[in-house]
Amino acid sequence: MKKMGLNQIREEFLSFFESKGHLRQESFPLVPQGDAGLLLINSGMAPLKPYFSGEVTPPSKRMTTCQKCVRTPDIERVGKTSRHGTFFEMLGNFSFGDYFKREAAAWAWEFCINVMELPEDRLYVSVYLDDDEAWDIWTKEVGVAESHMTRLGKADNFWEIGAGPCGPCSEIYFDRGEENGCGSPDCRVGCDCDRYVEFWNLVFTQFNNDGAGNYTPLKQKNIDTGMGLERLACISQGVDNLFEVDTVRRIREHVSEIAGVAYGEDDRRDASLRIVTDHIRSTTMLVCDGVLPSNEGRGYVLRRLLRRAARHGRLLGVTEPFLYKVCETVISESGGAYPELAEKKAHIVRVITQEEERFAQTIDAGMRMLGEALENVRGVLMGETAFKLYDTYGFPVDLTAEILEEAGVGLDREGFDRLMELQKRRAREARKAMGDLGWTALELGLDRDIKTEFVGYNETVCAAKILSVLVDGQVTGSMEEGQEGVIVLDRTPFYAESGGQTADCGVISSDMGSFAVSDVQKSKDGKYLHIGRAESGALSKGDSVESAIDGARRAAIMRAHTATHLLQKALRNVLGEHVTQAGSYVEPDRLRLDFTHYVALTPEEIERVNTEVNEAILRGLPVTASEMPLDEAKAIGAMALFSEKYGSTVRVVRAGDYSIELCGGTHLDNTAKTGSLFFRSESSVAAGVRRIEAWVGMGVVELMNSNARVMQEASGLLNTSPGELLQNLKNTLGELKNLNRTLSKFKQARSNDIAEHMLVSAKQVAGLNVVTGVRNDVDAEQLRAMGDFMRDRNPCIVAVMASVADEKITFFAVCGANAVSRGIKAGDIIRMVSKACGGSGGGKPESAMGGGRDVLKLDDALAMLDDYVSENAKEA
Repeated sequence: MKKMGLNQIREEFLSFFESKGHLRQESFPLVPQGDAGLLLINSGMAPLKPYFSGEVTPPSKRMTTCQKCVRTPDIERVGKTSRHGTFFEMLGNFSFGDYFKREAAAWAWEFCINVMELPEDRLYVSVYLDDDEAWDIWTKEVGVAESHMTRLGKADNFWEIGAGPCGPCSEIYFDRGEENGCGSPDCRVGCDCDRYVEFWNLVFTQFNNDGAGNYTPLKQKNIDTGMGLERLACISQGVDNLFEVDTVRRIREHVSEIAGVAYGEDDRRDASLRIVTDHIRSTTMLVCDGVLPSNEGRGYVLRRLLRRAARHGRLLGVTEPFLYKVCETVISESGGAYPELAEKKAHIVRVITQEEERFAQTIDAGMRMLGEALENVRGVLMGETAFKLYDTYGFPVDLTAEILEEAGVGLDREGFDRLMELQKRRAREARKAMGDLGWTALELGLDRDIKTEFVGYNETVCAAKILSVLVDGQVTGSMEEGQEGVIVLDRTPFYAESGGQTADCGVISSDMGSFAVSDVQKSKDGKYLHIGRAESGALSKGDSVESAIDGARRAAIMRAHTATHLLQKALRNVLGEHVTQAGSYVEPDRLRLDFTHYVALTPEEIERVNTEVNEAILRGLPVTASEMPLDEAKAIGAMALFSEKYGSTVRVVRAGDYSIELCGGTHLDNTAKTGSLFFRSESSVAAGVRRIEAWVGMGVVELMNSNARVMQEASGLLNTSPGELLQNLKNTLGELKNLNRTLSKFKQARSNDIAEHMLVSAKQVAGLNVVTGVRNDVDAEQLRAMGDFMRDRNPCIVAVMASVADEKITFFAVCGANAVSRGIKAGDIIRMVSKACGGSGGGKPESAMGGGRDVLKLDDALAMLDDYVSENAKEA
């Protein structure tokens, strides 16, 4: 077997498929282009979906790539194992309606045998159960022995994601040897042990799934293969995991050098070394592809990775910023394949340095605060503390949760989320008063008398001139690709967030560059602040540009805004004239309306309001807007829809003869274009204030489709029709309740039997009956039941029981009345044994519960009980 470096393998693969007529395509950026449903590129085929779907014509019917990928769902497992990572490279060869199974299989085998020189007797192939065609190709044409072939089921060898193109798979495995197996005589391909490693997946896209389980052949059959570069490097280099692969190992060695610790001598340090090594690979690539640290979306992923790595640097003893140094090794190891790394090196180093320095300023204080909190916590850390760590010390909540997990403590995530939402709400309210926060004409570099002309009521695209550009809060002459900032125009079709209506999004562009607008705010002195990011080229003050809003999004917002007016009127008609607006927020096809009312709406009232709004929609009422003096508007009965100040001239929006409101927002021209409205929820906001959230337009359509799918699936699961689903569900729940009752009785009886047996084995220590035991076949509830049984039966009992599941220990301790009177307390015992196993816990003198992480120390922890009792028991 030829030993190759990772960079060599990458080049060999791409060159091989170039020789087979494939177009070599550079890796796409990690930030998806035109795929709003994907946060980061997580597979080799993800950027190629438009080619497979036929939306875009590929530059060639045959392509080969090595795609950068980032996956973070298992981020907490990175470091704990030697196989999990967040960044990886995926090799692939693709056919868009050109070749199919025969060529894909033959070339894959040729690459493995002739290029990689993998031993043929250690290679195995799997095919889908019913794919006889693939079986025959592998055995009769490629020449794989049937003893090295396996048929696997749908879970392993059929690729599909809901409705759409799908097909069977064929996977190639490498036999790492019997010494890496599970020892079972049945060990073979498909076993969960580490012997047979799947390293190449060939997907034969040949069917279309209609979403209901019906498969029809595709006219254009495609090939989509994926092979993990790091995994293949492990095989070629004869190492067990990605952290031993040559390029990754050199990064890890750089971390070890900086920290002054060796790898392979201590499990905890090794875990930290792996975390830093993996995360600096991911962060270097993310920053290179334009991601910047933030508290949302991709930026949050980056910040979480960087700060998790920084924290583990501290655990290794590195107190100064160091990640920026390690990223240089990442660049040197991968710069040949990705020259943009070297080109953007200064930017990458600067971003990582700034983020690490920012976190370094607060990490020690934050860890002290968390340490103090853990000393007093009883099982769960309050959400308020986690929020303070996030808000004051920059600890991503996921990092806090991970630290707590290491200490065996839970997190009040619901409390944290509640405080986060309050902060976001305050931020939104603060942005509405942006003019009071310093966005003045002077700071924008403009004359006070100049204002932005809003033309968005009638135009969705307009010509404009750039009056000012801001980057990082500072007035600059221009903004370059990749920079985020603010652009001020003399004219704009963009609606700035106000009156409860969310801002428009869209693009400001010229021949020199384009700027993606993600938010628009209005300063007190009349400037429209277009907030976003330069996507290409550069935009400068004085440039003539074209401003274009996202028309489809605007239409969805208008549906929600017009529906809000109709909802306000219906509430007054159904509930009474006391109902007034107390706040609102409208976004694409969704609305939220706060209103004065003192009790929850009944189901009948909700139905009446919902029906009245939809009747007004179906009437197809014309919606008009006109300006008039405020006194005249009041005279015709116009209501102030929002709590805001009005000038002498106001804008009045009418929906036929149904509603008349004062409103500065954008609206439909006919209520029928709303489609429909459907209540999402009705709840209390404050004393005397209720809140309705609702879907409109396409939001209702999506909800109906989703509900229909759920109803159909639920009916299928219960083997009934949708019309009989409710009764069938009631019957099933009744049966489940009876089963749970029976199970509960069984578990109680079993717990009592176990406890009685443990009482018999109790030993005498200082005149008390001491019991310890480990039962991995019981849960926490059963541990409590066993303990309560022993305490009630024997007032002299001192017992500690433990169970282990998923490498976590659960402890429960009890002390009888006599034991407590002699100074023996269950809470003290739990704190002692939990701490000995790297966890924490506590409770009352009579009973207490805790947990630990270090299973290897469990026996020693339980052995401490005898000494504790003999040393602390008072004379009877």
